[in-house]
Amino acid sequence: MAGRGDPPEGPPEGGPGGGEDEYRSVVFDESFVRAARLQEFSAQERMGEHAQAVRSRPGRLSGSGSRQALLLVLLILLAFGTAIYLGVRNPYLPPPDQRAEPLRSTVIPLEPPGTVPGGTPAELYAHSPAAQYRPAAAGINLPVAKRTAHFSEGQVVTAMTIAKDYLVKSSLDPDVLAGATDRPVRLLLDPDQLAQFDRSMESPKDDGRHAAAGWLVRFDPAKVAVADHDVRVHGTFRFSETDTDVLDVVSDHTFAYAVRPAGSGPPGEASLFTVRRELHFRFDREDLRMHRAELVTSTVQAGPQDCAASETTGSLRPLLAGQRATGPGPAGTDPYADGQGTAPVCGALAPKAQPSP
Repeated sequence: MAGRGDPPEGPPEGGPGGGEDEYRSVVFDESFVRAARLQEFSAQERMGEHAQAVRSRPGRLSGSGSRQALLLVLLILLAFGTAIYLGVRNPYLPPPDQRAEPLRSTVIPLEPPGTVPGGTPAELYAHSPAAQYRPAAAGINLPVAKRTAHFSEGQVVTAMTIAKDYLVKSSLDPDVLAGATDRPVRLLLDPDQLAQFDRSMESPKDDGRHAAAGWLVRFDPAKVAVADHDVRVHGTFRFSETDTDVLDVVSDHTFAYAVRPAGSGPPGEASLFTVRRELHFRFDREDLRMHRAELVTSTVQAGPQDCAASETTGSLRPLLAGQRATGPGPAGTDPYADGQGTAPVCGALAPKAQPSP
């Protein structure tokens, strides 16, 4: 007997649902319907004039896309802020520019105990402590370089090479020695020291800042000529890192010059003039890149000279063969004396520093 709601012929074959099972696989579930972009109007909505059969539903894609775009903008801002923060905190940023210090120099004339011996350059060299010194730039040898905590081996070599170039230009260049030019030396200096250097060349003073002899070796061309340009040289270099961005090089070299009186007449006997230069160079990374140096301190001992000479900080004034000092020798200094006056710095040239007969 057919139940209420069933067709007269009874329920369809195949079970309680009849043929519904046949379409069960194509029936859309609720989540699929909610996700549909198109929705059919109701019968009442379709009765209106020109009514469309379906309408668009607000889809989830639009809202999801906006959220993704917002998230992308936030990520970009976060990355940009992180880059700025790391840039400010980056310990490897170039150090702030630091100005070079003024040169501090000391020039000490050495007075001979007696008459200055003379002879040919070969004789003078052979009978003096400079007999074993090598000629010119061959006597300025660089030591084995090693890396420091913050400078590579190549950077250390570069620093010592610049220091050697400075010594060659300021102690051996014939035109510099003759006072004809100072440009080769000037080109190797830090720009911050150029004004001090120029003043030292133009108006040298014994004030610890503007002695020309603190920067270079030069002779008065009207009085002295270099008799042999194969100047004998001996000395050492040492280097050290004084800061993460500062490398120091100290040179200590002795130069032996054979000099004679200037003039167009027959050359007189030559004499030996010795200059010991201890120079302290400082290099930052920009100096290494630009092949220049900051000269921090310069200590010069040179003789034989006359301590009574009016000025010894510009052109060096050697006592030549047969000459002797006019004064009684270096004066003593009394630390108990009243007043602020200071005696000029002067030293005595040891007899063994002169060529033997």
